[in-house]
Amino acid sequence: MKRILITGSNKGIGLATAKNLLQSYKETFVLMGSRDLKKGEEAFDSLISKNPEWKNRLDLVQLDVESEKSVSDASLEIAKKFYGEPSPLYSILNNAGIANHVLGLNKIVQVNTYGTKRVCDVFLKLLDPNIGRVVNVTSASGPVYLANCNQDVKKILTNPNVKWKEIDNLLKEYQERLLELDKDNSENSIIGNAYGFSKACANAYTIYLAREYPKLKINSCTPGFIETDLTRPLAIANGKTPAEMGMKTPDQGTSASIFLLMGNPLGSGHYYGSDCKRSPLD
Repeated sequence: MKRILITGSNKGIGLATAKNLLQSYKETFVLMGSRDLKKGEEAFDSLISKNPEWKNRLDLVQLDVESEKSVSDASLEIAKKFYGEPSPLYSILNNAGIANHVLGLNKIVQVNTYGTKRVCDVFLKLLDPNIGRVVNVTSASGPVYLANCNQDVKKILTNPNVKWKEIDNLLKEYQERLLELDKDNSENSIIGNAYGFSKACANAYTIYLAREYPKLKINSCTPGFIETDLTRPLAIANGKTPAEMGMKTPDQGTSASIFLLMGNPLGSGHYYGSDCKRSPLD
């Protein structure tokens, strides 16, 4: 049984991924990570209502990627549930992410980049050391950001030998400059696009992590332009429907993640497009 932890799985692409794994891969057991326990329970029940037999291959875990304590508590809960198994997990799917600037620019970085690292820091010890996989759901906004950022930042975030310290320094510089946002709107500013920057950093972290754990398969991907709570405000702002904006359904946004989880991707430390093919970081 391949146990897969999915963060942010109570809605959108995360929920659709859980459903499609249960539906298409009978050897999977899905651990649904949800920040909001009530919403997680509703999502859990929605899956069971589709197929009662999935109850034996599904579990819910309260997990807020922004909180070190929550991530640690979730790992202890899973380790206790599968007590006696030193490596109870097959894969980690870091799906949780936000883009709403109203929540605060720093929060975007804390969830999208540091949240991914928090989960990996704690859960990698539960991963099968021989066949384990990590998939980080990022975004095409990452490469778009790098295509327009200054060369020093691009050089760091596309370096195959990038170190976490370098990524962390960029993140800290970003945080220190938040108060200057209104003064510095230049195209090359690190803070010009918080969401894209956070995802570019997550892609770079993927490169670093794959180098640190060469026996694991660790990759990142974009789901594509998908209709979710994250993207729906764009359609509203443009006075169009999500379909008119070219958005696809959450089900269609699961292809790359499921390929990296269950398929045969070549190598590790790569970024994949929504077409399940390797894509440039910038």
